[in-house]
Order: sequence, then C-alpha cells, then structure tokens
Amino acid sequence: MGKYRAGAIGRTGQGNYGHGLHLSYRDIDGVEFAAVADPDDVGRAKAARETGATRTYADYREMLAKESLDLVSVCPRWVDCHEEMVLACIDAGCHIYAEKPLAADLASADRMIEAADRAGRKIAVAHQGVYLPQVHAVRDMLRAGRIGRLLAMEAVGKQDARGGGEDMMVLGTHLFNMMRFFAGDPAWMVAHVTVGGREMTPADAREAREPIGPIAGDAVVSLFAFDGGIDGRFSSRANQPGKGRGYGLALVGETGRIAISGNASDIAIWEGDAWAPWAGGCDWMPLDVPMLPLHEAGNRLAALDLIDAIEVDREPLSSARDARWALEMILGAYASQICGGRVDLPLVSRGHPLAQG
Repeated sequence: MGKYRAGAIGRTGQGNYGHGLHLSYRDIDGVEFAAVADPDDVGRAKAARETGATRTYADYREMLAKESLDLVSVCPRWVDCHEEMVLACIDAGCHIYAEKPLAADLASADRMIEAADRAGRKIAVAHQGVYLPQVHAVRDMLRAGRIGRLLAMEAVGKQDARGGGEDMMVLGTHLFNMMRFFAGDPAWMVAHVTVGGREMTPADAREAREPIGPIAGDAVVSLFAFDGGIDGRFSSRANQPGKGRGYGLALVGETGRIAISGNASDIAIWEGDAWAPWAGGCDWMPLDVPMLPLHEAGNRLAALDLIDAIEVDREPLSSARDARWALEMILGAYASQICGGRVDLPLVSRGHPLAQG
C-alpha cells in the first residue's frame, strides 16, 4: 500500500462530522491523517484532538489547496453542502468518503458521479452495513441456499417521530442499499404515501429537521420488483410503539427467514416453515458469526475498501452509484404517489418529485 494523506471536512452545528467519518483512518497503515477543516473554532479543535491532525483550517477550500490530500471524508449529515464539498475535493485530486444521504436529488448525485468519473476519482458513501463481515456472511448463506430461494425482502424504518418521509431518507437509505446488496437493482416500484391518513400531494412537501431536501408524508409503504421474482417492501409510519426496535430488514426464503437489525449488530435465522410459524417446530436463533459495530468498524472497513478500490481501480463496495440507487428508491416513492401508479427505475426525471411544477 502506498502512502496516503487524509483529511476531513466537518461543519459543527450544521451536520457536524456525521457518524464519526473523520475517525475512519485511525491506525490504518500507510495513511497519514494530516488536516481537518471546520468553520467552528471549538468543533475544529475537538476534531483535531480526536484525529491527531497537526493542521486545522476554518475553510475547507484552503485545506484542499495547501495539503495535497489523497483521501478526504466529507462528514456533515446535512446534504445542502455535499455537492460543493465533493466537487471541490475532486478538483483538488482527492478520493472521497462521504456521509449519507449523498444528495437531496438525483441531478446533484449525477453531477458528483460524472465529475468523479471524468477525474478518475473514487467516491465511497457511508452505508456502513454492507462493509460488515456479518452482512457478508448473510449474503453467503443466501447464495448457498440456507433459506432456500430468496422470495422477498421486508424493510421497516425506525418509525419514531420522523416516521414516513424523513425516516425513509435518513435511515431507509441504509435499508435500500442493503436490499440491493442482496438482490441487485430493482426494475420498478409502486408506493403509497399518506399524511394523517389522507393521500399525500406535492403541496404537503416540507423541510425535515435537518436539511436533506423536501420530504412529505407520515406514512410510506413502497413495493419494489427485483430480478428473479424477488419483491421488496419498505414501510415507515410515524410514532409507532417499540422505540425503533423494529428497524431492520427481513429476508424471506422458501425454507426460512433471516432478520437483520438496522445497525446489523443483531442477526437471527428461522429455519423451517416460514409461512406457518404458529405450527411450531422451529425457533429464531442468533446467527453464530462475529458481530462488529456498525459505525466504528464500518467506517474503518469503508476506508480500507476505498484504498483498495483506488489501488486496483474498481468501484468502492458502497459507491456513489450505490448511494444514487438508494436515492432512486426514496424519490421513486414520491414519483409513484404523485402519478398514482408504478414507476420504472432509474427515474427519467432527475429533479426532486416534490419540487417539480
């Protein structure tokens, strides 16, 4: 592995450092963490202590101009800054590890991907779950036929106060990315989005608690058609009991089921008659594989994978293209609700469905 110089862009009070993306390069051989940028004095000093950065900058553009960085984490959760930060990193010759969601709309994601392709740069996105070995173990089980042929995937959002459109964007993006990790690209989708029990219209568009683009609806149910007759389902309703414990993904096979919690730290398998659990004879059992923590381990594995992707010239395991596909599945719900029917994926219109016309 060659020597890489890394840095991070944070924005304290405006998306901060996401889920610790600035810490992704700690103790990785061949990587020197050189600098951090943050317009907030206190936040910048704190990030420097956490990362061991020897130089700090209030303006990330100055950092990019002076530091000759190879790897940069674009950390803020807020998406209002992602495109300008990512494009600036590409112009400076950097490869990028970006917080999710990648963008508020598909046109913005398109521009970032096109710029990276022209410059020969890689963009990885913080859908950490697909980097974890326990999730790879599940995919290996599916390929080996452990629960028979995969028939369906059932994803449920966190369903807290953000339930519906905001939950779909903030947390659903992880689930959509994982669905594609197991089943490939969906061909089409149909969705039902409601507000207080009535049909959502574009007039219901609103801002979320943080800038992630327009959202709408306090209940979303989406159905996806994947190759091989596999169907996927996502649902999220606001303020449901359980305090988010149902957040996760269930894989339904002909002879069993595998359930993955939203942070992938708990995985269980049911082998037997998945269609008649009341018949008895089988129980949910924890999957007997090592469980690594989502953010700490996922970020480190993402950084290692990004470096390998650079070395061998391949796409990162969770790339900007993968993040754009998750966004297709999110915005497709609004497109379907507005047109009243199914929509093909990828979407033809690249603007946000709630911001058009």
